[in-house]
Amino acid sequence: MTIQVSTRVSDQQAEQFRDTAARLGTTASDVLRMFITSFNAAGGFPYAVRVRQDAEPFDSEREATDFADAMSMRMLDETR
Repeated sequence: MTIQVSTRVSDQQAEQFRDTAARLGTTASDVLRMFITSFNAAGGFPYAVRVRQDAEPFDSEREATDFADAMSMRMLDETR
């Protein structure tokens, strides 16, 4: 049996996600399946996730999203 898993992201994030997946020769759906498979196999995130001791929490979800967007763009630029 399979089920559909969904989440909400901004139009811009969704478009960037689909475009990046296509440039990698795959689909957004396949990327999510790969992540879920890796997440389950690792028993959590398949990469290091840490909280810095000196880190301050974001004031809002929007601030966290903006930070993640900027980080994603920097990482994408570094791999080009």
